[in-house]
Amino acid sequence: MSDPDGDPTADFLAEVRTEETPWRTERPADAVPAAPDVPAETREPGRARKAVRAVGEAAPYVQAGLLAAWVATAIAESVDGG
Repeated sequence: MSDPDGDPTADFLAEVRTEETPWRTERPADAVPAAPDVPAETREPGRARKAVRAVGEAAPYVQAGLLAAWVATAIAESVDGG
């Protein structure tokens, strides 16, 4: 059942193991790839994304402020109404 010369599992794994990929061996690990030259037209959506993200992050605070204003006006009306 098993090969007396060696480990059959190790032999199988050696057969099916893939080779080292070239992108791992072409450059050292600490090398930083050069950034591509990007035209100014493609940079504008970045500003839009930042603005949308800022609005999205501020939304809960706006909702909390509106809720606090609604509660304050309800309390003020109940005090004035008697």
